[in-house]
Amino acid sequence: MISEEQQKLSAFSEKAYLDYAMYVILDRALPHIADGLKPVQRRLVYAMSELGLSAAAKHKKSSRTVGDVLGKYHPHGDSACYEAMVLMAQEFNYRYPLVDGQGNWGSVDDPKSFAAMRYTESRLTAYAKSLLSEIDQGTVSWVANFDGTLREPAQLPARLPNILLNGASGIAVGMSTDIAPHNLREVVNACLALIEDPSLDEEKLLDYIPAPDFPTGGELITPRSEIAAMYRSGTGSLKLRAKYRIEDGNIVIEQLPYQVSGSKIQEQIAKQMQAKKLNWLDDLRDESDYEHPIRLVLVPRSNRVDNERLMQHLFATTDLEKNYRVHFNMIGLDGRPQVKSLYDVLSEWLSFREQTLRRRLQHRLGQVNDRLHILDALLLAYLNLDEVIRIIREEDEPKQRLIDIFALTEVQAEAILNTRLRHLARLEEMKIRDEQSALSEEKAGIETLLDSDKRLRLFLAEELRQDGETYGDARRTMLVEREAASALDERELMPSEAVTLVVSQMGWVRAAKGYNVDGASLNYKSGDGFLTQASGRSNQPACLLADDGRCYTLALHDLPSARSYGEPLSGSLSISAKQKIIAALVVDPKARYVVVANNGYGFAVAGEDLLSKTKTGKALINTGKTATAFGMYGPIGDNGRLVLVSNEGRVVLLDVAELPQLAKGKGNQLIGISGKAFADGTRLAACHYIEDGKDVALYSGKQKMYIRQRDHEQYQATRGHKGQLLPKGYRKIDQIIAIDEEQNS
Repeated sequence: MISEEQQKLSAFSEKAYLDYAMYVILDRALPHIADGLKPVQRRLVYAMSELGLSAAAKHKKSSRTVGDVLGKYHPHGDSACYEAMVLMAQEFNYRYPLVDGQGNWGSVDDPKSFAAMRYTESRLTAYAKSLLSEIDQGTVSWVANFDGTLREPAQLPARLPNILLNGASGIAVGMSTDIAPHNLREVVNACLALIEDPSLDEEKLLDYIPAPDFPTGGELITPRSEIAAMYRSGTGSLKLRAKYRIEDGNIVIEQLPYQVSGSKIQEQIAKQMQAKKLNWLDDLRDESDYEHPIRLVLVPRSNRVDNERLMQHLFATTDLEKNYRVHFNMIGLDGRPQVKSLYDVLSEWLSFREQTLRRRLQHRLGQVNDRLHILDALLLAYLNLDEVIRIIREEDEPKQRLIDIFALTEVQAEAILNTRLRHLARLEEMKIRDEQSALSEEKAGIETLLDSDKRLRLFLAEELRQDGETYGDARRTMLVEREAASALDERELMPSEAVTLVVSQMGWVRAAKGYNVDGASLNYKSGDGFLTQASGRSNQPACLLADDGRCYTLALHDLPSARSYGEPLSGSLSISAKQKIIAALVVDPKARYVVVANNGYGFAVAGEDLLSKTKTGKALINTGKTATAFGMYGPIGDNGRLVLVSNEGRVVLLDVAELPQLAKGKGNQLIGISGKAFADGTRLAACHYIEDGKDVALYSGKQKMYIRQRDHEQYQATRGHKGQLLPKGYRKIDQIIAIDEEQNS
């Protein structure tokens, strides 16, 4: 049986964890809707006001403030407390800073680079007055500090909705908050509109508060519909982008997204440049100084670079464009954490402000009544001055005699007895009557406000309007709806140089600079030799066709130099030892090509369908069990011809318009080779694409035969025809070349 001193571990753990969770939620991580502050921030601001560190006062060492906060109100680590203070002083973090600091308080590049608290000095900003000006006017509830020796305010009597103006972020137990900062003038205008018409919804409020306003500026590119949805639900995301301009052909970045450092941007861009993945950019300079806190200069490689497209790539690959989570989670007036919509935040804060204003007026009314009460007694004393003096001189208990004779209260009698002789002059009586008249008028005005909710709201609105004019400023974050950024294709970013791909018989590959390269004259490993070559640009992909009809994609810019033996294809591609590469092409994804098998089948294929994103390649031409892939040709136009020659010496000139276009498959029979003939050894021996208007040169060993353009009709046939027989001596064709008519003559 468990005694009263004992309890189950599970019950104790559950209670301890829940107590800890509620403490973190209510007293550490989440801001209160009333003043928009977390406890440590509130205690810092209050302690600074108690030290007399107003905006007009002289700066004082930050360690003095932190010491007061830790010793009196916030018994936690000094570093965490000081960091909270630094955050409230950083203009790039707080839209409306609460602390005015002298010394090193960090920078945009490194917010944590601030000096120690023993070196910096601080005081409150003018804006902080909006949180504190009414604190001694009966507007706040006071609670005991951690050891019960002092009192501290439960919330500050904020005259402005600081919860929206400076925002907040924090992680509690099981919940978090991310409230974006807003523009003061816009928020005040929304409050005024809501006072005038409490039925406004989020869509109407968007006319006054179109979006958050971040301290570092930038461009907010989130569509209005998404912002409206965010304000309705209290949660969502925003996309913020750096602001730049073109100056003398260079790209100058002047504003960065919120909480993004220029040094990190430089690091991200420099990393791409070092990896040779940003060939469009020639140089990156940081020209930031005191007058221009953010000035990053990007120098394009030439004036032909599309600056807009380059920036789109950088937006997509660096923090020049950043997403921000928004979650309006805060502690409400009921003391409970809740995610609130924009309407809920504004209406609940206005309710708090109205309560605060009512308490202020009631407190002042009490002071006025107390003073009028005393003034009545003083005036009575002046009218009966001789009798009052006699009572004071002759009576043993003058206080009680005054109360009995003149029907005074104890407070009034005490006030008369405390009056100095020099205040008994005739002139003082006139001052009392003037003060009494002024206070009576003030009392009537206060009572009128307290008796009418409408007049009270109008008075509240006027104070809001005045504060908006005093502390408001222009919007910094511009609203520009844009499409989401997309990164450049890797091939667009590579240097575009003339290269020749060389493939050896044993599957080794390399790249030589230039087009005029004789692959057969290069050095090869013992037992290896030249197989094929293809020319193109270094930023283009190459396609390799294996004998089993499978094709593979190779990046030319990654290949070793032709001065070496190269590298085996098996190192970068999943090619088995049984497969043999039989053809290679440098591919333009927008062009068309022809692929054929040695059984005479083939088809046209788009360049993009030849490319594969994986090492395993893709199936291209279906060769069946007995045939093999023969080759790839192109790029082809709309009016060219395909020259096909069988090993029997038959030739077909086929219009490419007759070719079917497929992404993969077997295709159609281009030259007639029957199944029986194929079984008997008939094969496709040579194939070549010629443009319209070209002559054809057929090579058989050292002999050469021309088919002039005017004779093309003799050899031209429809798809699947077995072709015309070539003259004797020219039936073993080794090579086909397209030549101009002038060369032929």
